[in-house]
Amino acid sequence: MYRITNQTRGTLLATRAERARSFWARLRGLMFRADLPPGGGLVIEPNSSVHTFWMRFPIDVVFVDRQDRVVGLAANLPPNRPYAGARRARRTIELPAGTIAATQTQLGDRLHLEWVP
Repeated sequence: MYRITNQTRGTLLATRAERARSFWARLRGLMFRADLPPGGGLVIEPNSSVHTFWMRFPIDVVFVDRQDRVVGLAANLPPNRPYAGARRARRTIELPAGTIAATQTQLGDRLHLEWVP
C-alpha cells in the first residue's frame, strides 16, 4: 500500500492506495468495485490516461510525471467517461471524489509516495 502526501501543500491524499503494475491490474483498475473508501486509492503505473467505463462512482485522478510532480488533474470524473489523460504523465493516482479539492492539490505540486507494506 502507498501513503501519498502532497509535499507542496502539506496535505495527505491517501493512506491506503493500492498499486496496479501488471497488465491485468492496470486494465481492471477500479472497474466493478462498489466504492473507494476514504483514504483509499489506486496508483496505476506506468500509465498516462484513464477511463471510467464500468465504474459505479465518481473519482478524482491525479497525473504525475517521473519526478512525482502533478502534470494533470481530473476532479470528480463521473462513471462511463471515455478518457482523461495528461501529457508527460508516468503514473495515475485514482482517489475518492473530492480529494483534489480537500487537499488543494494543483498542477506543479510535488507528491511523495511512500510504500507501506
